Amino acid sequence: MGMLVSLLILSFLIFFHELGHFLAARLFGVRVERFSIGFGKVVFSKKVGDTEYALSAIPLGGYVKMKGQDDTDPTKISYDPDSYNVKPPWQRIVILLAGPGFNFILALFLYYAIALMGANALKPTIGTIQPDSPAAAAGLKKGDTVVAINDEPIRVWDDLSEKITGSSGPIDMVLDRNGTLIPVTVTPRVLEAKNIFGESVKRRMVGIGPSGDIVVIRYGPVEGLAFAWHKTLEAAKLIVLSVQKLIEGVVPAKEMGGVIAIVQVTAEASQHGLVALFALTALISVNLGVLNLLPIPALDGGHIIFTLYEMIFRRPLNEEIMYRLTLGGWVLLLSLMAFTIYNDISRIANG
Repeated sequence: MGMLVSLLILSFLIFFHELGHFLAARLFGVRVERFSIGFGKVVFSKKVGDTEYALSAIPLGGYVKMKGQDDTDPTKISYDPDSYNVKPPWQRIVILLAGPGFNFILALFLYYAIALMGANALKPTIGTIQPDSPAAAAGLKKGDTVVAINDEPIRVWDDLSEKITGSSGPIDMVLDRNGTLIPVTVTPRVLEAKNIFGESVKRRMVGIGPSGDIVVIRYGPVEGLAFAWHKTLEAAKLIVLSVQKLIEGVVPAKEMGGVIAIVQVTAEASQHGLVALFALTALISVNLGVLNLLPIPALDGGHIIFTLYEMIFRRPLNEEIMYRLTLGGWVLLLSLMAFTIYNDISRIANG
């Protein structure tokens, strides 16, 4: 059942991405010849108006084929009024941005739904205290719950971490210790820690760790919008940073996962309730949006670069160069897909 749910979610994410391209294309009068979920041989199709809606054999993507635009051969150009390539460059860029944009919008809606249903977060309860740390010197104890820092309320552990990291000088904490509120002043020190990529970083810390207790935070309609916006931006920044660390070699290539990993993780998330499933779906949606904006020919980002070139130099890129770059882009994408699937299979084989 989990696998079925994950495949349906992946298909929906692809559909929503392509829907963005489709609606923007139709808005500017571009004829959409085919709207396909999946690649390869068409297994089912139905024509409505000028558009053929299709399900294809390989459900690992999807595409919108617009008149005058062909990713497999960018030299196939039509100069009819309803063709993609006769539209002004700014309209083509809007069409290209609409797919990733819909991914971000979907993530925003999912995070907003999580905010209203109740978002799971680490409770700001102390689980560990490092010896000879500022926290130990100030008398903080395991089991204390931090309820305020510098008169600002603390609801989740992330709030606590942000306030300490962004502080300067001593900080005033209010602790809940067995129902009694205790004011404490702590002076953070710059200590060395590991970030999520395993790199050593220095930040202001007091030497405490979370207990691991979970608290459910429910937001109102207006506050939930701020939460959703923050989480969407946070996810986008994390993915951009992950790509950067991958290029730098900080994250080894063997850590890359493909569609098998996505299906597995989504299937697991579906077993942990709707909130976990929505959170992972939102993250994957942001991931699709960010990765499609990478300046790789055959991706939306590559097409945007080509169109920006045309806007700046007042002429399209040479057809032969565009063809070779697009072909190279497809080789790169297919190689990455094969590599990530190999990684996924290796992880499964090694347990």
